[in-house]
Amino acid sequence: MLLADKLKDLREEAKQPQRRVAAALDIDTATYCKMEKGKYIPNREQVLLLSSFFNIEQEEMIKLWLADKLIDVAKDEDMAQDAFKIANEILTH
Repeated sequence: MLLADKLKDLREEAKQPQRRVAAALDIDTATYCKMEKGKYIPNREQVLLLSSFFNIEQEEMIKLWLADKLIDVAKDEDMAQDAFKIANEILTH
């Protein structure tokens, strides 16, 4: 998962324990651990809090979050790429 990998990289670069990031989000450490493993997708508010915590552009984090959500919905669909093309055409017009 794109956001999960980014979160782990950011946390390790900042030399922060998972418990401290979890506390900033007001969640338990186990839930944050699931975020880093891609087993729990945070909500938009949590993504914004994470952006602030790691002092990173909100836009970058939101893009990764949205991409993860799209992938999660479409990953098992045979026509996912075709659906993404249609969605892209609609979004770019």
